[in-house]
Amino acid sequence: MDKQWIQINPQDNVAVALTPLKQGERIETKNGSFELIEDIAPGHKFALRPIGEDENIVKYGLAIGHAMTPIEAGQWVHIHNIKTNLGDVLDYTYTPDIPALAPRPEKTFAGYRRSSGKAGIRNEIWIIPTVGCVNNIAQAIEKASAHLVKDGVEAVCAFPHPYGCSQMGGDQDNTRRILADLIEHPNAGGVLVLGLGCENSNIDTIKPYLNDPESDRIEYLVCQDVEDEIAAGIERVERLARRMKNDKREPIGASELVIGLKCGGSDGLSGITANPTVGAFSDKLIAQGGTTILTEVPEMFGAETLLMNRCENERLFEQTVDLINGFKTYFQSHNQTIYENPSPGNKKGGISTLEDKSMGCTQKAGSAPVEGVLSYGERVQHKGLNLLSAPGNDLVASTALAASGAHMVLFTTGRGTPFASPVPTMKISSNSLLAKHKSKWIDFNCGQLLESKNLDELSDELLDFVLAVASGELVASEKAGFHDMAIFKQGVTL
Repeated sequence: MDKQWIQINPQDNVAVALTPLKQGERIETKNGSFELIEDIAPGHKFALRPIGEDENIVKYGLAIGHAMTPIEAGQWVHIHNIKTNLGDVLDYTYTPDIPALAPRPEKTFAGYRRSSGKAGIRNEIWIIPTVGCVNNIAQAIEKASAHLVKDGVEAVCAFPHPYGCSQMGGDQDNTRRILADLIEHPNAGGVLVLGLGCENSNIDTIKPYLNDPESDRIEYLVCQDVEDEIAAGIERVERLARRMKNDKREPIGASELVIGLKCGGSDGLSGITANPTVGAFSDKLIAQGGTTILTEVPEMFGAETLLMNRCENERLFEQTVDLINGFKTYFQSHNQTIYENPSPGNKKGGISTLEDKSMGCTQKAGSAPVEGVLSYGERVQHKGLNLLSAPGNDLVASTALAASGAHMVLFTTGRGTPFASPVPTMKISSNSLLAKHKSKWIDFNCGQLLESKNLDELSDELLDFVLAVASGELVASEKAGFHDMAIFKQGVTL
């Protein structure tokens, strides 16, 4: 690695260490030189010039907070001497800055064409419990049906969750919408909807949320209605497998792909390597007519105007304002501060404030115009870049992306995580050390951006890898047999 540190934007008054830097090391800049006052870990910031008390700390060309005390050139800049500038609910003005992406030749992947006309990238049997009471039954049926993974059936997966009963209002509706979204997801070649019988979100209640509740790719089972629910469940899964045995992959244009964009366990390099690479990928897919979805709204705070001004029209701008301020109001309604977001792992990796985190996070959206704004549980309707209402929690947000129609989730990380979601969840590392240390977790290494690759070629490689996964190549969490889901809970539990 030639570079030991980087000034991301010429306006920045801080730089980011790319390798461990030692106290006393001399830093040469266009404006002179100075010695580091203390050791600086990779991903962490140091001052490029003296910064006065209350002066803004500038990274990515924008303020990520202000100095709590005077800071000398060469001094470590982190949570001990920087504080967020964020406050409460804000008013915003629409100042359009809408880029145009040049069209690109469309690539293809090998996917499954569903009777609905939609494309899928997996041909799995999903077991969806309507209520947490039957989670163990769902998992027992999954285990007993493992022998059916052949002849077109790629996996049998149960998706346990704790909800479906004892919920009120919006929470109950959210559960029903998410379950319905997954029941009709095109990655599932067959679905067993498993109910208990006495729950609020029972099968008859879920059916009106479905576009085609009588599809021959959906089987239903009410456990209280049969003597041996596991045997009855296996029988239904076997019927689904027989209907799927002749399913074949066929060439499908990349314009039909829907890709979710998410980050977690971010570090100070995420906004320099992994997130910009995913953003460049997003632009390239959208330029072919494809679709991406960005979520984790609380991690847009501080960078939200960058997205608002890329909204295609004023209606979308107003929806994005509601998206942002709605989440701020949600925080306030629970007597929580809006800006206490960076996790211990984020801070250890060099992220100091929510603005610091958000400026990196929103880079996953590339430069494309915002074409759609989705409520939680709403299925994507517009091609191009969409914004989705969901929290930052990794499992909740990734499930929300899948429920909105994402075939796959691209998950950037600087710390690493093994979790999965209902759809293939590709782990993309911000640094090569993580990729080597957790090779059974990480699928794609963006640390290469600091070593041997440029952004254009690395994002091309990521696009090709996404198409390979869409064509059947397994990501690490799939190889491990992991499938997770989580539903967003906001209100009262009875």
